[in-house]
Amino acid sequence: MEKQHSALSGYVFLFLELVLMGVIIFGFIGGMIVPAILLIPVFILVAIGFTVVDPNQSCVMVLFGAYKGTIKTNGFYWVNPFYVRKKISLRARNFDSEPIKVNDKLGNPIMIGLVLVWKVEETYRAAFGVDEFEHFVVVQSEAALRKLAGMYPYDNIEDENAKVTLRDGTEEVNDQLEKEIIERLEIAGIHVIEARINHIAYAQEIAQAMLKRQQATAIVAARYKIVEGAVSMVEMALDELSEKSIVELDEDKKATMVSNLMVVLCGDKDATPVVNTGSLYQ
Repeated sequence: MEKQHSALSGYVFLFLELVLMGVIIFGFIGGMIVPAILLIPVFILVAIGFTVVDPNQSCVMVLFGAYKGTIKTNGFYWVNPFYVRKKISLRARNFDSEPIKVNDKLGNPIMIGLVLVWKVEETYRAAFGVDEFEHFVVVQSEAALRKLAGMYPYDNIEDENAKVTLRDGTEEVNDQLEKEIIERLEIAGIHVIEARINHIAYAQEIAQAMLKRQQATAIVAARYKIVEGAVSMVEMALDELSEKSIVELDEDKKATMVSNLMVVLCGDKDATPVVNTGSLYQ
């Protein structure tokens, strides 16, 4: 587990270094060469112990294979010169994946990508829990994305009972993706700030066919609405003519009128009116 390391102030040892430097120089000048030479290794060891921790950065300390703690507070410090120090950034980072080809729940090949905002929360796990935690984030995020794609269909054209799809169920799908990535990255001490799908489309080999299918479905749905509205309008027209006694129509005339109105209301092109100067009953 991560633990805080209480490092000593670097400014105190910087002053000590200046004193040692003065003593060494004075020793060489004053003829005390042997003491001056003996102080040189001490001067070097003290210099090796200096370390700087920038804002939103940490420094992991290891002594002969033993974890000694992490410095997370920015500043100028002095630590045991024999410590092996590993700098780990605590800043938020973006991972914008290239779209990858996967199969959705129905087996259709799709292209899907994600954007992930993450940062290191526990340095011990990031440094020692996995090998190269940055690469681990990339691999596990794409693995979670592949798993998510297999849980939902791309849309509900083939499965009308599907309540959530990759294309329309944005909030729920992104929540599920974020949950899956959090579980996978926990071992590396990674905190997931946000995860969401930023690209989704059918794979190139079926994109054209699926586009035509979507267009056909949309046309059928639109035609259904047009016919539904036309029937209501014809019914209303017949009721108004009958109620106001504007004209009396037998069943054949009603059928003809209904046919003409349906053609006009449901046709793709504008109707061309024909003026009948004769009697309606002829």
